Amino acid sequence: MDDASRHAEKMQRIKAARDRMMQTRTEERGLVIVHTGAGKGKSSSGFGMIMRCIAHRMPCAVVQFIKGSWDTGERRLLQERFAQECRLFVSGEGFTWETQDRARDIAAAQRGWKIAREQIRDPQIRFVLLDEINIALRYDYLDIDEVVGFLLTEKPPMTHVCLTGRNARPELVEAADLVTEMTLVKHPFRDGVKAQPGVEF
Repeated sequence: MDDASRHAEKMQRIKAARDRMMQTRTEERGLVIVHTGAGKGKSSSGFGMIMRCIAHRMPCAVVQFIKGSWDTGERRLLQERFAQECRLFVSGEGFTWETQDRARDIAAAQRGWKIAREQIRDPQIRFVLLDEINIALRYDYLDIDEVVGFLLTEKPPMTHVCLTGRNARPELVEAADLVTEMTLVKHPFRDGVKAQPGVEF
């Protein structure tokens, strides 16, 4: 048997096994998704899913925690071209080292969480991105038990919720359906390269 025939036979076996596996995956439900880790790409991936939702005509919403008025490409695109398809809310006032006011940070996070609950409960919305909420949870601006309890008991069955940010709390990781940890291997910031449009924001 030549290499091409061996390869074709191997791929046929893999396809048959894959087809059998796919027949057992029949459940459909809204997922709790967590993107965490020190590596870049957590928010980028979340916004990528927002674009998928828009393409599938799935109404969606974004609630941004922490980042405040930072002008990002994602925000600009959604506000200028997809405002009807995706609701966007900004609750943060900037990174915690910029505000230097814990009370203000807590108040901003609480406002964001109130909006988040409203969007998740809304029967028209199918996907909600809670961008950088893990930072608010890490610093105890929000109560982790309240957030996890809400996601487990009040989230509509077919609504997806994605929570991003470093240092996801163990309680959230345990409750989630899908968890991805971005691993930092190299980053140009360490070599003195500043954040750049199109790559970082």
